[in-house]
Amino acid sequence: MNIRFIIASTAIVAGATVVWAAAPTMPATAPATAPATAPATAPTGALKTEQERIGYAVGVQFGERLKGADLDSAALAAGFRDAAGGKPLQLTEKQIDDALEALKGQMMNAAQKVGDTFLAENAKKEGVKTTTSGLQYKVIKSGAGKSPKASDKVSVTYRGTLTNGQEFDASDRPVSFGVNQVIPGWTEALQLMKEGDKWQLFIPAKLAYGERSPGPEIPPNSVLVFEVELLKVN
Repeated sequence: MNIRFIIASTAIVAGATVVWAAAPTMPATAPATAPATAPATAPTGALKTEQERIGYAVGVQFGERLKGADLDSAALAAGFRDAAGGKPLQLTEKQIDDALEALKGQMMNAAQKVGDTFLAENAKKEGVKTTTSGLQYKVIKSGAGKSPKASDKVSVTYRGTLTNGQEFDASDRPVSFGVNQVIPGWTEALQLMKEGDKWQLFIPAKLAYGERSPGPEIPPNSVLVFEVELLKVN
């Protein structure tokens, strides 16, 4: 994941007028866990003006992309003010790069811990089986067809989400590909399935994309959850 790109991508505000006014009154303490969806109505007395709402929305975007990182909010605000306001920066280019690499490491470690905890708890659930590689699966529907080999091609339908339920990919029609042309977790699972099977897969990061991020929807070290139906072995 390119942390600097993610942070820089919010620089769209640089082309707007940024007003560094006092922050609107907000609750003294935040809930331990952020709600999955935004509330239908804003808290009374908060974020009344459009400027405040825009500023808060940008903050939400930062927060969502930097979730899991231990950040100093005062230093974050100072860096944002200096950069957006064209003021001299308090760090050299190298110091900034080093700090962002440290941030990347923090986020990857946090994601790894979240994934490990999820898999440990998920393994205890009824119907979930774990293979020697760490792949977890649950049978939703059983078929009676043949199982593919690594050299075979298959036709499937699928839906992929993160452990929080956020969807990052889905097929709206059957798709075909080689069994050995996908991430290791898929390659292993497909060879255990039979035509007509529909399984839920819980794929550890090491059997998915590991420390790489294939796109903004899938952070590094993410456990991936798929619902896969094996339609045909070609």
